[in-house]
Amino acid sequence: MDAIPQDRASATGQRSIRAVEYFFDAYRRHDVEAMVEACADNAGFRYVPAEVMRKQRVVRGDGKVRGVGKTWWSSLIDAFPDLTNQVHWLGNDDTGNVAAEVVISGTQAKAFGTIENSGKHYDLDHLFLFHVNRDGLIDDIVAYWDTAEWYRQLGRLECD
Repeated sequence: MDAIPQDRASATGQRSIRAVEYFFDAYRRHDVEAMVEACADNAGFRYVPAEVMRKQRVVRGDGKVRGVGKTWWSSLIDAFPDLTNQVHWLGNDDTGNVAAEVVISGTQAKAFGTIENSGKHYDLDHLFLFHVNRDGLIDDIVAYWDTAEWYRQLGRLECD
């Protein structure tokens, strides 16, 4: 593969950072439609630790932004109406990849999945990995966090 010319690489990196900053700004405003519009039509969505047990199946945080992603974000904002995020660090390369170190926090007001409403507040470190295409749209989102820590902060204890 040929090297990307430096001026184009720099523009790609800046465009990628701007797309991710826009995404998190929209998230802070609880503007799920703007979050989705920051993404390509077929953008991938994978929240690796996300798993919700249902009566007959397990729902995982894996799919597309316009389906699973939009539902996840809307439900989270509904359950944590003061939900916010603080971006601590963004790193990128010249091919559209962006890593983001983010703290997401909020106070629970409703049940979320199997997490009963505790009324407690959480602050949870997240690692997001994005890919931004040449049109400046996010075409892939992957996120990681410590679910056990999230449960602990919300007062949810499990015993198997």
